[in-house]
Amino acid sequence: MISAEQNDFITRVGPGAPAGKLLRRYWQPVALADELAGPRPVKPVKLMGQDFVLFRDESGQLGMLDRDCPHRGADLAFGRLENGGIRCAFHGWLFDAKGNCLETPAEPATSKLCSRIKQSAYPVVEKAGIVFAYIGEGEPPAFPDFDCFVAPDSHTFAFKGLFECNWLQALEVGIDPAHASYLHRFFEDEDTSESYGKQFRGASADSDMPITKVLREYDRPDISVEPTDYGFRLKALRKLSEDTTHVRVTNVVFPQAFVIPMSAEMTISQWHVPVDDTHCYWYAVFTSFTGPVDKQQMRDQRLKLYELPDYTSRKNKRNNYGYSIEEQLTETYTGMGDDINVHDQWAVESQGAIQDRTREHLGSTDKGIIAYRRVLVKAIEATLAGETAPMLIDAAQASAMTGPPSIDGIGKVVDEAATEAYWQDADRARRLKSDWASARLAAAAA
Repeated sequence: MISAEQNDFITRVGPGAPAGKLLRRYWQPVALADELAGPRPVKPVKLMGQDFVLFRDESGQLGMLDRDCPHRGADLAFGRLENGGIRCAFHGWLFDAKGNCLETPAEPATSKLCSRIKQSAYPVVEKAGIVFAYIGEGEPPAFPDFDCFVAPDSHTFAFKGLFECNWLQALEVGIDPAHASYLHRFFEDEDTSESYGKQFRGASADSDMPITKVLREYDRPDISVEPTDYGFRLKALRKLSEDTTHVRVTNVVFPQAFVIPMSAEMTISQWHVPVDDTHCYWYAVFTSFTGPVDKQQMRDQRLKLYELPDYTSRKNKRNNYGYSIEEQLTETYTGMGDDINVHDQWAVESQGAIQDRTREHLGSTDKGIIAYRRVLVKAIEATLAGETAPMLIDAAQASAMTGPPSIDGIGKVVDEAATEAYWQDADRARRLKSDWASARLAAAAA
């Protein structure tokens, strides 16, 4: 339980807010690359309460500018892509991807006004099907050599969805290994051979036991939290027999991402990105260690639930998330369908637009959340003091950060040493079977 003041300290993200100052020091996902496809690659973006326009110019260069034209404040998101930049539809002022004013056509031919105008522009880069932007001061940190960033494009798929709540309570779902036994409980197990692209529907590695069966029948995990150079590693152990244990290893990547296993062959790297204080997007990169991902199948699966252009769920608080009494009695614990993102959405949106943490009572399974909040507070305080914070890394540090391993499997595990050996061996075995990951192992060993 924390005070209202402390809750504001860690949740509010506007330009002057303490947490906002921290998060602006990191790259933030702002769009799927797919959203800039088509004849007019222009997209309005709202990030941490600020409005921007994201575009790809005629040469393919990405740019992100403040959304209001510096002339009279008109909306650049309605601008025309032409002559090397984006042109305001109000008076024709033209800006390139760096914010340079190229033309002020209504001005006299001898006018020097254009040379004195500069629109605020922000670094943008495309990685793993996501466009990231940096809106903080100074140089942005380097991207770590994590699997999702170094795997071939053919082996990754990116998607996103909107939550109508604060970013922190959305993120904290991913730091909570215990909730899956209830929130994502299915009363019947599906054929695991038909699980491609579905979360929690496959079999745990090194077994034929569906993950749904593990979560349903073994609902008291032993959770541990281990600090790492990127944030935290969480281990959730479910003892199945005297010598057999389900081992699930997940990761928190500071400041607002987590990496979790989707199946024996695929991981999910997910960010929770504040639109403002009361809305956020989740961005996920699915990374395959085996063959190329079927991007069309995975996209089609998700578009059954999500509506474009805002990637809003068809099941939401306005229709009670599709809640069915009959389904809750016979099929799922929530009665809200079989998509776990809907379950998560209900859980975090039902807490309110910004969770009132003065009323919460944390338990032993919340140790990951407790650890993260401590680091978050310390990082915010460091930022306010002009000091460094976690994961503000340079290129050399970034190249040393790989993985991180995320494992869901069943092994002969009887003690802590055996647990460590199991998940590390499982991770290495998966990489050795992967063309792109094994090549990285070989290069590292050379």
